[in-house]
Amino acid sequence: MPLRLDSPLAVAVGDGNAKALQKAFGMVTVGDLLTHYPRRYANRGELTPILDLPKGETVTIVAEVMSVSVRDMKNRRGAMMTVDIGDGVGRMVLTFFAKYRGQLEWREKELRVGRRGVFTGKVGDYRGVTQFAHPQYEMFDDELRARTQADVLVSTPLPIYPATASLTTWQIEKMIGTVLDELGPVAEPLPDEMRREEGLLDARTALERVHRPSTKDEIAPAIRTLRMQEALTLQTALVQQRYLVRMLDATARPARPGGLLERFDASLPFELTEDQRAVGETIAADLIGGAPMNRLVQGEVGSGKTLVALRAMLQVAESGGQAALIAPTEVLAAQHLRSITKMLGPALAPLVMPTLLTGQMSAPERRKAALRVAAGQALIVVGTHALLGEKTTFADLGLVVVDEQHRFGVEQREALRAKGTSPHALVLTATPIPRTVAMTVFGDLDTSVIRTMPSGRAGIETFVAPLADHPGWFARVWERAAEEIAKGRQVFAVCAAIDTDNGAEEADKERFEDEEESRGPKWGVVQLLAALATHPQLGSLRVAGLHGRMAADEKDAIMQSFARGDIDLLVATTVIEVGVDVPNASTMIVLEADRFGVSQLHQLRGRIGRGGVPGLCLLVTEAEQGTPARDRVDAVAATLDGFVLAEVDLDLRGEGDVLGARQSGAKSSLKLLRVIKDADLIAQARAIAEDIIGADPALERHEGLREAMAQRLSIEDRAALAKN
Repeated sequence: MPLRLDSPLAVAVGDGNAKALQKAFGMVTVGDLLTHYPRRYANRGELTPILDLPKGETVTIVAEVMSVSVRDMKNRRGAMMTVDIGDGVGRMVLTFFAKYRGQLEWREKELRVGRRGVFTGKVGDYRGVTQFAHPQYEMFDDELRARTQADVLVSTPLPIYPATASLTTWQIEKMIGTVLDELGPVAEPLPDEMRREEGLLDARTALERVHRPSTKDEIAPAIRTLRMQEALTLQTALVQQRYLVRMLDATARPARPGGLLERFDASLPFELTEDQRAVGETIAADLIGGAPMNRLVQGEVGSGKTLVALRAMLQVAESGGQAALIAPTEVLAAQHLRSITKMLGPALAPLVMPTLLTGQMSAPERRKAALRVAAGQALIVVGTHALLGEKTTFADLGLVVVDEQHRFGVEQREALRAKGTSPHALVLTATPIPRTVAMTVFGDLDTSVIRTMPSGRAGIETFVAPLADHPGWFARVWERAAEEIAKGRQVFAVCAAIDTDNGAEEADKERFEDEEESRGPKWGVVQLLAALATHPQLGSLRVAGLHGRMAADEKDAIMQSFARGDIDLLVATTVIEVGVDVPNASTMIVLEADRFGVSQLHQLRGRIGRGGVPGLCLLVTEAEQGTPARDRVDAVAATLDGFVLAEVDLDLRGEGDVLGARQSGAKSSLKLLRVIKDADLIAQARAIAEDIIGADPALERHEGLREAMAQRLSIEDRAALAKN
C-alpha cells in the first residue's frame, strides 16, 4: 500500500529511524520528513573549498582521497589511520583510531586513493593541519559506475540536510529517497489556475525536485512552488479561523447613557489620547456587532492599553456580561487587579466587583473567588492560567482580554472563549510587531495600534555601560542608583538568573545561540543581593529580591511593598518585565544586558518613567563593540520607539527566531518561508486565501489545500507560532 503524507514514519522508515527522527527534529509523519528540506546543495563535481572551513564547527564537504596510512600508536596501545583528502585547492586530514590494526581494514578498503566522497565532522586543528577526527562519511559509487556516469554525476546536485551527530545528511537523504519511492499521489494545495498563471510545479514534482534534483536548474522552481504552498497553507488557515469566528453569533454589548462607561469616563482626571479614543471607538463598535470581536491592540509600554481594555470591560458589564483578563504571571495579574480597582474608584468598583483568580491562591480564597465568578457577581475577573481550568465557570462571559499575546497561544485563547457563548476577544501586546510578522502570525485578528503616549510623562534616557571598554563604570552604576534613591526615588536592578550556581533561568529564553553565550551569567539575584549588602552606600538601604521561584503571595507582598515606596531597590529577574507600574521608580539597571533580546530590554525599560519622575535606564554589558550582542544593546539605547526596535529586532535576529524556527524541526516552524524576504509572497498568498475562503469557507472544492492544512497546521501548531 503506497505511503501518504500523513502515514506514520515508523511504517515508512522503521521504528528505530522513526524514533531517531522524532527525537532529533520532532517528526511524526511522512509529511514531516518530506518538509525537512535541504539547507544547501553541493555539486559532486565541484568540491567545497577546504581552505574556508570554520574551526570548531561541524561541516559537510565533498573531497577526494589523496593518500592513506595506518600505523601502530607509539605511546599507547592501538592503531591510527590517517587519510589525506583534498579538493584541488586545499588539503586536510581525517584521523581514525582503533584498539588494533585489524579494526581499520574495512576503512582502508572504503577510503582508497582517488575515490570521492562526502565527509561530515567537526573542524579541528592539529599542529597547524586542518582535520576531522572520526568523521562520518559516505563514498560515491564505485569507480566503474562513477566513470560510466561521470557526466551525469558532475551535474547532479547533492542535497545537504540539517543533521545531527546521530543522524547524518546522507542517512536523511536515504530515508527521504525511500519514502519518495513508496509515496502515493500527493494532494495539490495550490489551485490549478493559480499554478498555471504563476508557472508553478505540481506538488509531487516539487517534492521530487527539491530532494532529488537532476540539475541545479530544477531546484529554484521547486523551492518557489513549495514556498507558495507554505504561504497559502498558513494564510488560508488564519483567514479561515478569522472567517469562522465572524460567522458566530455574539451578544451585542452596547453602552447606555448614564451607564458604567459614561460614569467612568466622567471620573477620569485626564483626557484620553487621540489614539486611545480612536481605538476605543473601534472596540465599542465591535462590541455591538453581530459577530464576536477578535482584535489585537498593539501599543507602546505605558500607552494606556489597560485603560482601553477596562473601558471595553465596562461596556460589556453594563448588560450584566463578565469580562475575563488573563495575564501571563501571578505578579502581573495581581498588579492588573490593583490597577483596575484604583482606576474604577470607590464608586464604581463595588458595582463590578473586580476579582482575582490564580492557581497559587489558598483553597478557601480560591473557592470564594470562584463562587463569585460562577454566580455572576464578579463582572471583571483577572487571573492567570487558572481561568482556563475546568473548575472555573462564568455566569455570562462576554469578553476575553488576553494580556501580552506573545505569552499565550491560540488554543489557550480559545479555551477561555469556550467558557462563554461566542464572547468577544481583545488581545493586548506591548511588543510592536512588524507588518509581515503580524500578517503571518496574527492573521486571524483585526489590528489596532496606539502610538501616542499620555501627556505628563517625564521621558526616559538610556545609556550603555560598556564594561569591556570602561571596567570602572560598574562602580559608577551603583553610585547613580544611590543618587536616585537619595532623591526619594526607587530603582530596579534586573539579572539574567535567580542564582548563578544554577545557571540562567529568565533571559535565556531569548538567548542568541550563535554567540559566545555558552558561558553562564555572572550575576543572579542571589549574588547581587549579597554584593549590595556590603556596598558602602546601598548596604544600609531597603533592598529586596523578586523572582519566579517565590510563592505567589510572597511575590505580591514584595511588589506591593515596592509600590508603596517601602523598598528602595528591587533586585529581580524578568518577572517584572511586563505590567508592573510604580510611578516613583526612576531607574532601571539591567546587568549583562547582552543576554536579553531587544523586545525584552524595551519592555524592562518601560517599567520606569511612568509618572512625573524622569527615567534613567542603564544597560550594563561586557559585550565587545561590533558584536551582534552589543549591537542589540546599542539599538535599544538609540531609540524609545518600539516600532522601530521591532524592525531592528527582526533584522538582527532574523525571522527564524521571531517565528520559532529554532524549534528544531517542529511542525509549526516555517520551513522555506522567510517573513522579511517573502513579504510580497505572503501578501499575495493572503489575498488568494481571502478569495478562496470567501467563495468556499469549508474548502469543499479545495480538497488538496484542506489536506495540506490538516497535515501542516493544527490549532496547536498555529498556537506555537502565535506564542512568539
